[in-house]
Amino acid sequence: MAEIRNVTVLGTGVLGSQIAYQVSFHGFAVTSYDIDDAALAAARDRFEKLAATYRAEVAGAGDGKAERAASRITLSSDLAAAVRDADLVIEAVPEDLALKEKIFGQIGEQAPAHTIFASNSSTLLPSAMKASTGRPDRFLALHFANQVWKYNTAEIMGTDDTDPAVFRAVVEFAETIGMVPVELHKEKAGYVLNSLLVPLLNSAIALGAGGYADPETVDKTWRIGTGAPFGPFQMLDVIGLNTPFNILVHGDDDAKRLAAWLKAGYIDKGKLGVASGEGFYKY
Repeated sequence: MAEIRNVTVLGTGVLGSQIAYQVSFHGFAVTSYDIDDAALAAARDRFEKLAATYRAEVAGAGDGKAERAASRITLSSDLAAAVRDADLVIEAVPEDLALKEKIFGQIGEQAPAHTIFASNSSTLLPSAMKASTGRPDRFLALHFANQVWKYNTAEIMGTDDTDPAVFRAVVEFAETIGMVPVELHKEKAGYVLNSLLVPLLNSAIALGAGGYADPETVDKTWRIGTGAPFGPFQMLDVIGLNTPFNILVHGDDDAKRLAAWLKAGYIDKGKLGVASGEGFYKY
């Protein structure tokens, strides 16, 4: 198995930029890809903010290390160039199966034969995408939680076609970049973390949308009753409201009603969570 040294992250959104920065912070060569210069400019701003966050919250990030991690990341809007030298490509584009299949089909023809492909998808099973990669034996899911420097799990889930050596290589890579690998023995929608978390978040949204209790009351109840440091609406603000909306809007009629409540009450008003300065709470 070839050593993983060069890593390309596809997508520079909230989580894609965090993944790229975390990998760079741990000394790997990183290329961060997005579709145009505007997206890349926003990514550079995210990297600079992440450097400040790491400097404040992560041990060993001082003496310029945090800033060097940001400056080392190569930005590219040329997909072929971005994957040309990649040992590992981590896909972190929006949760749209057709989009993911399209981009995996493109890089399957452009990346070296030894390159491992991984999807950060939180809702789609890797088996749904494996055929599009052209290399199902070198493909798996590698799922990160938001705020990777703090909630440092890396859930690793292969398919029946994933080469065990590829699986082990990605587990070792996750450890090297400061993650705690969570190995799944077979495919499960939601992995471990979201299988536990999503029902909680959806129940909270249902309480709010149904007018049973306001978000502050729901959060206070959860914190007091469980001893947890954050309530579900606080978690949703950290995740960003677009993510649960995109999941709910593709669900059944009840889920779509919850999505409509999020959209009308928050998303349409620019209240997207911590990243926008306001969601269920102001920041």
